[in-house]
Amino acid sequence: MLVRVLFFSIAAAFLIAVLLAPLFIPILRRLKFGQAIREEGPKGHQKKAGTPTMGGIIILLALTFTVIKFANQSVEIFLLLFITLGYGLIGFLDDFIKIVMKRNLGLTAKQKLFGQLVIGAVFYYVLIRNGYDTTISIPGIHWSIDMGWLYLPLVLIMTIGASNAVNLTDGLDGLLAGTSAIAFSAYAVIAWMSSQMNIAIFAAAVVGAVLGFLVFNAHPAKVFMGDTGSLALGGAIAGIAILTKTEILLIIIGGVFVMEALSVIIQVLSYKTRKKRVFRMSPLHHHYELGGWSEWRVVVTFWFAGLICASLGVYIGVLS
Repeated sequence: MLVRVLFFSIAAAFLIAVLLAPLFIPILRRLKFGQAIREEGPKGHQKKAGTPTMGGIIILLALTFTVIKFANQSVEIFLLLFITLGYGLIGFLDDFIKIVMKRNLGLTAKQKLFGQLVIGAVFYYVLIRNGYDTTISIPGIHWSIDMGWLYLPLVLIMTIGASNAVNLTDGLDGLLAGTSAIAFSAYAVIAWMSSQMNIAIFAAAVVGAVLGFLVFNAHPAKVFMGDTGSLALGGAIAGIAILTKTEILLIIIGGVFVMEALSVIIQVLSYKTRKKRVFRMSPLHHHYELGGWSEWRVVVTFWFAGLICASLGVYIGVLS
């Protein structure tokens, strides 16, 4: 029965996204919500300037409608929708300021961090008020430790870190949509195997929504998700990891996102301390682009890497 619900959740979210996109893309184009391309980025990306962005709205609408339809009302669903839509709102404001107000950097780093901290803190508060324990487990070895009050900073680090790492991955046509579909599929399996039906339905709905979006985001992209979508997806995957008690496993399942974030950190530290760059350009996907790989080759390779990470995560978290 649950497998059927998961299938219908994926199918419904996919269909909603596919139907909404042709309606929203012309509106975004008419409102001139076009993507601005960084001058220091790969030269081939300049032709993407003006492509409608903020398409993450499509993903969030498809996800929300599907979850409301197929999932039962519960604290888990409230928390997941709260952190996903909350981070999506931060992303929307960031996109809106960049595009409409013509302020290239959007929200300042402090403004964005403050919003992320508030949403993460509320998420933690509701979590604890409803009796969720603060124990984390080391996957594969059945060893656990109660974090106590330290669980709050862990939640904040996870939610902020995941949202920013996922955001950094959104740099090539179809890259984030594909890798996130794979990662959320892994979490749908983990939630299903641990009998967390509502979380499994939520993860499945995300898979359907991003796959429906991918139809229009694959190379050459007709629409970008923008920070509206990427920050929301990062918040969602962190929320699922926390609720399924697979906090550490997120590092493995989200391996591609981790590598993208680490490449930026390494690049910045190296340049500030040694005035040398480790990568041709960060995030990591641009390094391969500037090395001569086609955009499609980079995307497919990262999808494959994401599949390996997700498979390993499921094996360690469920089958080991």
